[in-house]
Amino acid sequence: MDLPLHGHRWPVLRDEMMAMRANDLDWKHGRHGAYVWYASDELEDVLREAFGMFLVENGLGMRAFPSIARMENEVLSMVRGLLSGDDETAGIFTSGGTESIFLAMFALREWAKKEKRGVSRPQVIAPHSAHPALNKAAFMLGLDVKRVPVGADFRADPAALEAAIGPNTVGVYASAPSYSLGMVDPIPALGAMAAKHGLWLHVDACVGGILAPFVRECGYEVPPFDFSVPGVTSISADLHKSGFAAKPASTVSFRTRAHRDFARYVFDDWPSGTYASLTFTGTRPGGAIAASWAALNFLGREGYREIAAASMRAKERTIAGLTAIEGVQVHGAPPLYAFSWAAPGVDMGAVAGAMARRGWLCGQTTSPAGIHVMATPVHESSADAYAAAAAECIAEAGAGGAASQQAQYS
Repeated sequence: MDLPLHGHRWPVLRDEMMAMRANDLDWKHGRHGAYVWYASDELEDVLREAFGMFLVENGLGMRAFPSIARMENEVLSMVRGLLSGDDETAGIFTSGGTESIFLAMFALREWAKKEKRGVSRPQVIAPHSAHPALNKAAFMLGLDVKRVPVGADFRADPAALEAAIGPNTVGVYASAPSYSLGMVDPIPALGAMAAKHGLWLHVDACVGGILAPFVRECGYEVPPFDFSVPGVTSISADLHKSGFAAKPASTVSFRTRAHRDFARYVFDDWPSGTYASLTFTGTRPGGAIAASWAALNFLGREGYREIAAASMRAKERTIAGLTAIEGVQVHGAPPLYAFSWAAPGVDMGAVAGAMARRGWLCGQTTSPAGIHVMATPVHESSADAYAAAAAECIAEAGAGGAASQQAQYS
């Protein structure tokens, strides 16, 4: 498509854009397994208006926009409290989990240059369940990642990870929860191991970091994973996931300001003087910062407790419907709202394909084979329909109907 010679009126463009959405994911009715975290139309309106109010402001220019600076600092302070940080804890507002993990690994690398002299090529050890963003960051930063099989419970195996420590190991990576299966790794044991060997421990809580404290407040048992655990050095937590804020918005928090300073990039050889930044991106949308601030203040602790309770009800109702189907099992015992399920002996790729033809977006897991679910409040009302569709698709796949169709999330 070439750039049009003459511009079009907005009503014409708006109608065309609305028409484009006809085949998009039906996320308002819980037909999605990922990508969208939606709580209510009311919150969506707040996010849209807050983002629009600061649509043109640039988060790079904090001196020009002190309003953005204030909102960012207050967001990071609230996240620090949710993660059991203290006055020394310091954070960075980022564009998403991948950037948060990248900055944590960058800080780890720079820290290792100072604290681990003699290491030729820094290595991070991680359970096999670790998010690919770890390897993506390592590829860009010149780090090595050694992935270790998880235990029988699908969580990180502390003994196996400790056995994997070598002369170039500088860090450990863990999840709370893992994206695919929703498992929270044994962070206290990993923290003790990291402290024993002088390693940096990063906890990927992109999916759980903001909402997990409220799941715990609702009476569910949530394993410890935050700065209350000795040995944890940094934590990534997405605002646009379980914080239910607008994209793009995430955070990475460090136990101390000194740890955060290792994530700072400084360059002083250019005509405009010294350039210093704590983020990978330069220009940052002020609207994302404003919408995150608005979400946290609009919902408050009470609002997040309600979302946590609804998300857990959605998970429980979905699992109840699925496990009523003969042979269906959930992998492990995931404590939050993410989980994976399978029908042993059935091609789960074929099941996912059959679900897709019925309008359900299903992400697959491959180790073990299954279908991933990320339950949010909107999934509570669709849980019974999802289970009914799953039963049909299992029967179809079991009869050798649909061909396997691999679905991958980026």
